[in-house]
Amino acid sequence: MMKHAALLFLSFAAACSAQMAPLHSTVSATGQASVYVTPDQVKVDATVITQGNSAQDAASANATAVAAVVGALTKLLGQGANIKTIDYSVGPIYKYPSNGGLPTIAGYTASLTVETTLGDITMIGAAIDTAIKAGATSIGALQFSLKNPDPAHQQALALATKQASDHANAMAGALAHTVGGIISLQEGSPVSIQPIVVGVGSSPTTSTTVSPSLIQVQATVVLQAQLN
Repeated sequence: MMKHAALLFLSFAAACSAQMAPLHSTVSATGQASVYVTPDQVKVDATVITQGNSAQDAASANATAVAAVVGALTKLLGQGANIKTIDYSVGPIYKYPSNGGLPTIAGYTASLTVETTLGDITMIGAAIDTAIKAGATSIGALQFSLKNPDPAHQQALALATKQASDHANAMAGALAHTVGGIISLQEGSPVSIQPIVVGVGSSPTTSTTVSPSLIQVQATVVLQAQLN
């Protein structure tokens, strides 16, 4: 009986001691960094718009024109070129009476965009000029990006981690403390990659030249450590 009571007392004392033990103070800091990288691929959108007296006429004319654009781009870039068609539409053209009243259908229009992804950005101008000469009626904005953003992402993470560590040390030092062991270190919000979009005129009269800007790759790190 006495042995049982002694064990209960020791357990109670240990519990009280654990509750009264001071908790370690911690410091948390966030680091954010950006790396700027030259893009190595680009999407070029060439749109073909045709008209006809009927929806079928407009669609048929569009199919012929698009085939010419795709064929010209394939000849320029090779059979393995990344070319696909997107954003297809066919619709009526309305004519509105000058004196009011209900509009009438004056014809039909068909539109289709040919999207080409170039792994060699030096081919941008040639691709644009080829598409327009083959029948494209407009060129949309160019979207530059990275084939593999991971190396830039890792560089941004390293810089963000260094910044988080510096911030933690600065906060600890201001209170005459030092940063102890790391409790947690994790990536914050998903990596942010800002593609560069460049506008292009619809009908260049000379050879097209495009100079892309750098792409921003951003990373965030959250650090938590003991405060000594």
